[in-house]
Amino acid sequence: MFRHRWVSGALPAGLPPVLSTVDAHRRLRGPFTAAGTLLRRLVPDLLRTHPDLVRAHDIEILTAAPELGALLTCGRETLTSQASPQSRTRYYPYARTVQLGHGLVDLLRAALAGTGPRTLVVTHAEHADRTDAEWLALMLRRVDPALLTVVVTTATTDVADPLAAALSAYCVRTVGDPVETPVTADPARSYVDGDCVSDDPALLAAYAALDPGERARLHDRRAAELLARGEPSLRAGAICHHREHGGDPAGAGVAALGDALQDCILAGHYDAVLDLGRRCLALADWTTQPDECWLATVKMTIALSTMGRADEAMALFDDACARSTAPSVHMQAAYGRAMLYTRYFDEARRDLRKASAWVNTAVSLASLLPHDRGRAYNLTFNENGRALIAMHLGDPEEAMRLVDAGIARMAATFTAGERDLHLSVLRYNRAQLVARRSPADGVEEYTAVIALDPHHPDYYAERAALLRRLGRSAEALADYDAAIANGLPDVEPHYNRGDLYAELGDLDAAVADFDRVLDLEPDFLAAYVNRAALRYELGDADGARADVAAGLHLEPGQPHLLCTRGMLAADTGDLAAAVADYRAALRAEPDLAGAWTNLGAALFELGDPDGAVRCFDRALRIEDDPVARANRAAAASSLAAVAG
Repeated sequence: MFRHRWVSGALPAGLPPVLSTVDAHRRLRGPFTAAGTLLRRLVPDLLRTHPDLVRAHDIEILTAAPELGALLTCGRETLTSQASPQSRTRYYPYARTVQLGHGLVDLLRAALAGTGPRTLVVTHAEHADRTDAEWLALMLRRVDPALLTVVVTTATTDVADPLAAALSAYCVRTVGDPVETPVTADPARSYVDGDCVSDDPALLAAYAALDPGERARLHDRRAAELLARGEPSLRAGAICHHREHGGDPAGAGVAALGDALQDCILAGHYDAVLDLGRRCLALADWTTQPDECWLATVKMTIALSTMGRADEAMALFDDACARSTAPSVHMQAAYGRAMLYTRYFDEARRDLRKASAWVNTAVSLASLLPHDRGRAYNLTFNENGRALIAMHLGDPEEAMRLVDAGIARMAATFTAGERDLHLSVLRYNRAQLVARRSPADGVEEYTAVIALDPHHPDYYAERAALLRRLGRSAEALADYDAAIANGLPDVEPHYNRGDLYAELGDLDAAVADFDRVLDLEPDFLAAYVNRAALRYELGDADGARADVAAGLHLEPGQPHLLCTRGMLAADTGDLAAAVADYRAALRAEPDLAGAWTNLGAALFELGDPDGAVRCFDRALRIEDDPVARANRAAAASSLAAVAG
C-alpha cells in the first residue's frame, strides 16, 4: 500500500521511481523554494505535452517560479498584478498563498495522471517558508500516494503548522540512518557555495573558523555569482543572505533586502515580508537611511494588517512616527492607523471616531503636497479611506460624494493608462455603493468595472450575486464560470454556483461544485449540509450518510444534518431514531419547517395523527408548502375518521 512518508535520515527502500528531489530551505529562494524548483524542472516539458493545462495554471506557475516568464505569458493579468510598485494601492489577501498551493496541487495531479506511481522527495522541510509548508500540507492531503508518494525529510521533529499537522495525519514516520555528507577539500567554501543550508557539523565548524574578512569575501563572491544568473526567485533567498553577511551589510545588504521586500509584498508573501523586514531594520539606520527604514516598515504593516495582527502594525506605525519627521511618513501612517480602526482591529477595538481623526490627518497632509499630480493622487487615495469610514458610519451619500469626487479628480489629472489601478478601485467602490440601493444599477456599474479590469475574479462573483437576486440565473452562472476561470482555486464561487445549480434543479452539477468545495476545504460545513441533502434527493443514501457523519463531526448539533439523518433513518424503518433526530434538530432551530414536516410524517406513521397535525400546522405557519399541506390533510382526515 502506498503511503506518504515523513523521514529523518536515509530514505526507506521500496519507494516508487523518483520524479524529483527538491530542497525546501527558505534560505535558497524564499517563498515557494521547493515548489518553484519542481516547476522549473517540469513545466518546460509540460508546455509541449500539456500546453492548455499549463496555461490554466499560469498565475500559480509564474508566482512560484517567476523565471518561467521566459517561456510562459500570463493570460489572466489584473490591474493589480500589472501595477508598478509605485502605483500599487491594492494587496492580495493572506489566503492567496493557500489558493496558489491548491492550484499547484491541481496542476501536478492532472499532469501526472496515468503516468504510474512516482516519488517526490522534499528536503529541509522544517526550514520551509510558509508558502511551501502550505503547499506540502495540501499535497499530503489531496494527492493520492499511489499517484505521487510525497517524502518529506526533516532533521528534527520541530516542524510548525500547517505542515506539522499534515505530517502527523497523512504520513508514515521513518527514522533512517544518518546521511553522510561527502568530504570536500574546502568545507567552508562548500558551505557558502551551498548557500549555507547544510546541517553537516564539519562544514559548520569550518565556516565558523573562518577569518571574518575571508568569510565576507566568500559571501560577496557567491552573491555576485547568483546575481549574474538573473533568476528573480534568488533575490528573496540566497542573495539576501549573502549580502547580509558580506562586506557591506548596511549598504548592499539593506539594498538586497529592500528588493526582496518589494517582490514579496507585491506577490502577497507576507510571512516572508515580516522576516525580511525585521532583518532590514536590524541593519538599516533611521538617521542615515530613513527611506529604507520606512519602506521596510510600511511593507511590514501591510503584511501584519492582512494577517490579522493589527496591534503589531500599530506598534510599527508608532515607532516610525517617533523616529521620523517626514510628512510622507506621517501621512501614510495616519491613513494606515485609520484603516486599522476601521477594518483590521477586532470588533471590540474598532473605533470609527479615531479612524476619522486619523484619516482627516492624512487628507490634511495630502492637501499640502507641493506638486499637483502627487497632491491629486494622494488626496484621492486618502479620501477614498474617508469614504469607507462614511459607509461604516451609515452615510452612503457622503461615501458616494467622496468616491465621485475622487473619480473626477483622477480624470482631470491623469491620462488614460495612468493610475488605472486606483481608478478601478474607485469605480469598484462606486459599484458597491450603487448595488446597495439598486441591484440592477449595481450590475451596470460592475460591468463598467469589469471593462477596466476584465480578469479580476471578485468582480464577476459579486456581479453574479446581484444577477441572482434579480432572477437572471443564466447570466449569474456565466459570471460564476468567469470568476472560477479567472481566479485561483477558491471555495466561494464554487459554493455559490453549486447553490444556484441546486436552486435550478441541476443536482448533479450542484454536487460537483460541492465536491470541489470539500476537496479544497474539507471543514466547510455548509457544503456537507447541502451535499448531504442533494445526495439524499438523488437516491445516494450512502453518500448522504457519509456527509451527515462528516458534518456532524464538525458541528454535532447541526439541525439540517440531523434532519437529513432522520430522513435516512425513516427510510430504513427506524422511525424512533428519525423522531429523535427531528426533535433534536428542532431544539436547535425551532423554525426549521422541513423538520416539522418530517416529524409530522413520522408521527403519523407511528399512529399519532393528532401529533402529526400539530407538526404540520407548525410547519405551515413557518412557510406554505404543498407537501406539508397535503400531509396535514391526510392526517386530519385520519384523525376525523378515528373521532367518527
